[in-house]
Amino acid sequence: MSNSFWKTLVFTLILSSCGVKKSLHDTPDISIYNQRIPERIKISDTTFTTNNGLLTKNKYGQWELYVSGDPYQIGLQVGSLGQELMAVQEHALLSKVEEFVPSKTKQYLLRKLLAFYNRKMHLHVPEEYKSEILGVSKYAGDTYDYVAEDYLRLLYFHSAHDIGHALQDLALVGCSSFAAWGDKTEDGDLIIGRNFDFYAGDEFAENKIIAFIKPTQGYNFMSVTWAGMMGVVSGMNDQGLTVTINAGKSDVPMVAKTPISILTREILQYASNIDEAIAIAKKRQVFVSESILIGSANDKRAITIEVSPNNFGVFKVENSSQLICSNHFQSDAYAADENNLKQIAESHSQYRYERMEELLSETPKLNVKKAVSILRNKDGLDDKAIGFGNEKALNQLLAHHGVVFKPEQGLVWVSANPYQLGAFVAYNLNEIFKEEASDIAAKSFHNEDLTIEADPFQFTQAYLDYEKYRVLSRKISKAISNKNHVEPQVLIQLIKSNPNYWQAYYLVGKYNYEHRYYEAALQAFEKAQSKEITTVPDKETLSKYIKKTQRKLN
Repeated sequence: MSNSFWKTLVFTLILSSCGVKKSLHDTPDISIYNQRIPERIKISDTTFTTNNGLLTKNKYGQWELYVSGDPYQIGLQVGSLGQELMAVQEHALLSKVEEFVPSKTKQYLLRKLLAFYNRKMHLHVPEEYKSEILGVSKYAGDTYDYVAEDYLRLLYFHSAHDIGHALQDLALVGCSSFAAWGDKTEDGDLIIGRNFDFYAGDEFAENKIIAFIKPTQGYNFMSVTWAGMMGVVSGMNDQGLTVTINAGKSDVPMVAKTPISILTREILQYASNIDEAIAIAKKRQVFVSESILIGSANDKRAITIEVSPNNFGVFKVENSSQLICSNHFQSDAYAADENNLKQIAESHSQYRYERMEELLSETPKLNVKKAVSILRNKDGLDDKAIGFGNEKALNQLLAHHGVVFKPEQGLVWVSANPYQLGAFVAYNLNEIFKEEASDIAAKSFHNEDLTIEADPFQFTQAYLDYEKYRVLSRKISKAISNKNHVEPQVLIQLIKSNPNYWQAYYLVGKYNYEHRYYEAALQAFEKAQSKEITTVPDKETLSKYIKKTQRKLN
């Protein structure tokens, strides 16, 4: 970030310090809730219980969480059961900040900016969810108290997804989802598949949690989440209503309002059909653009709710039993939206949309195994090899999770690590929510008979090469930033480990360009240009480097 940015930031913070004070002292009123502190019993290193809760790790490496109670009790039990996992997640998120902004002075200014940016969030988060977050925060560690006090820090974390794609338009948010029903599925029942391609480092994705929540108000629901997260990014309730979120193109927001994950949590907990979901979404003010795919067992179909700070749309397919959603809007409300049109034209969203269309057309009657196969697909249009990790692929080999829902049966399948390649572990919500939390045995909730086996790809040399590529690409990117030298053999290994990926050649070209090896740089850049490049801005950047290199050689 430039010096002018930091000067502007200091000036802004001086002017705005009064506006932040109220939000810093806001806490929910928990006097109406049970104040009892849950006693955690450790059964083993991977199994813990409380009076109304259980946290255990299944054989596939997934954590399963089950809690019930009023909002504050839910928060306390979630925090108590998963306190070690919460410390890991905080480290995974905040160590990245320290890596990108090592200066203590700039870290301080960023903390002040965070408080200013989130100064109105407390006005847009329902009191019950603030009470849950307060309960969880009682078990937050002390390591990151310098960022904000525990409750505020956890509240702020719920906008991480929103801030990530709004402020930087990062490729780490490139989710894909689809739904089919009626004549498009084998049994006519609704099937929904989604990849949640939110990447915040490998460590962040290691301890995903499948949470089963029985609140005192609203519907019981499950959610694929992580420690400390009370919002929802992928989930289904006991009425067979599902929610998944796909980021859209946003302007840089000036102030945080309702985080998308909190809105979707409210929908999941209080809606039993599409109309109720739409009514809840209309009540809340959001601060980024997002598609919320809603599947409904009661309606036997799916729609998308498209929200943004200044617009609202609902997209329903006409004369079709299939819905596809990537990272652009489809409703009439956004037909002339400049951000959305730019997203379609310049990003990888339209490409993934067309790839889902292609794969679904090859699968006239969808079932769960076929849905999983689509989520795992690593190729481009017409089955073209576009390189592993390419964001134009449905399976970008970075997803936090993949999930498939069959709402009318109360069934859900959640991917085990790595990415979507591990087993898709099955759960039956009808069975799980039959029992009271206090009667739950300390064992896994998964259904082994319905679980779908791991993708054989993860046991191939190609997969090992891809993991090698990830390590080497970071090494070379760091060498480029720090103007360090690497051995020529490392550059060769990078390309050999992922020969169809444009970025491998681009990194080699950029390294050679920075070290004034212009002939080698031009050769690599031109090779990159022959591959499937991810976005229009990427193509433009590559084209500029080619022209700059040619000028150096002339």
